[in-house]
Amino acid sequence: MTDHLAGEKNGKGTGKKSNIVVSTAEEINEKMSKRRILVWFRNDLRVRDNATLINAVKEGDEVIPFYCFDDHYYQVLPYGFPKTGSFRASFIRESVSNLRENLEKRGGSLIVRKGNTAHEIKKINDRFPLHAIYFSEEVTHEEIVLGKEVEILGIPVKKFWNSTLYHKNDLPFEEKDIPWVFTDFRKKLEKYSRVRAEEKAPGIITLPEEIMWGELPALSELGLTEITTDPRRVLAFKGGEKQAWQRLEEYFWQKDLLKGYKQTRNGLLGPDYSSKFSPWLALGCISPISIYCQVQDYEQKRQKNSSTYWLVFELIWRDFFRFTAQKEGNYFFRRKERNLPEVGKSFDNWRKGKTGQTFVDANMIELMSTGFMSNRGRQNVASYLIYDLKQPWYAGAAWFESQLIDYDVCSNYGNWTYIAGIGHDPRKGRYFKVDEQAERYDPQGEYIGLWLEKRGKKTTTV
Repeated sequence: MTDHLAGEKNGKGTGKKSNIVVSTAEEINEKMSKRRILVWFRNDLRVRDNATLINAVKEGDEVIPFYCFDDHYYQVLPYGFPKTGSFRASFIRESVSNLRENLEKRGGSLIVRKGNTAHEIKKINDRFPLHAIYFSEEVTHEEIVLGKEVEILGIPVKKFWNSTLYHKNDLPFEEKDIPWVFTDFRKKLEKYSRVRAEEKAPGIITLPEEIMWGELPALSELGLTEITTDPRRVLAFKGGEKQAWQRLEEYFWQKDLLKGYKQTRNGLLGPDYSSKFSPWLALGCISPISIYCQVQDYEQKRQKNSSTYWLVFELIWRDFFRFTAQKEGNYFFRRKERNLPEVGKSFDNWRKGKTGQTFVDANMIELMSTGFMSNRGRQNVASYLIYDLKQPWYAGAAWFESQLIDYDVCSNYGNWTYIAGIGHDPRKGRYFKVDEQAERYDPQGEYIGLWLEKRGKKTTTV
């Protein structure tokens, strides 16, 4: 599954160097005189409404787009499963591949490396001295650590806020005063803040010559197995900015589904009970501001109702988890009750869909088979693990991190602590009576039947 993308100029996409010669002193001085900026892509795999890339193109004579499959994210966790599983890794690969294609359309390309991010940037800087490194700011511990490793290389860095609907500089309160309860957070934002304008994709990107652009690693090179396509999946998810906009076009404009989003969002079956934007949002293949602007356009051209508002409402929830994670720092991940046991057999049964509770098992098998699960399913399986099986919530959060194609560190851990009663929830815990939930949301047993009756049937390798 190694990519060989087209592009002759500069050896783009081929993983091969073009003709390399020894540089003269004059040529070296010329290289040093150019303002060369490396754009380190992280969870912002897009060209439209990407402040990091847009500013680099404006401010640099040459721009080197860069992405690294950092070994840190492909390690095996103490629980015995990978930090990034095959479905999620495959979606990331597709998104990176599409980013390269979109950059090539603008005269650019994308350096792809596997290993340690800081080490790989240093090697680039040794050959093509950099004036600056631009990257999107992250707020959680592991991501901050990786950023600091890059910063200590001694190359000037410039960070951009690129991930939320509302910009952090536009919040109507200081970071230390971010409300504990979502409703208070939302009301203040809606009353006192505004969403910034969407930025267009940059124009022509000027590249330095003679760079080895590199190939995308196969899943096997990341220590993972090839994925299989399950015909029961709710949607044929494919990573990338192009695919994100195709999904939005389909959901908003072709099928006209936004008008009923609030009524259908708790569904379990089929592609259209919800927008399914979350995988592309998680990797930044599309920005929340772009979605917001499309909602506004829809409201003007089609209709404005509770459903159009509710989609924006969900984007604000996403902001809430990110800003509270920034406020709390590493404590966000340290809320671990001391008396909980280590994971045991019941945890393994839960993650493999073998608990005997059919609604839970159906959801867990869907996750394991496709890398996706509905919001309603996530709430129920999390509650069941915590309250019925008495297993540690953070083990469940780690399994979701491994499996979900829409894994977002802030939303994932924010939601798990919310259910566990140690997060931003005034009720101090959300226990779901799973049998009653199944009766309410799957009264005919169609969902359970779909995932349990076909257990073990052969799927197709891709």
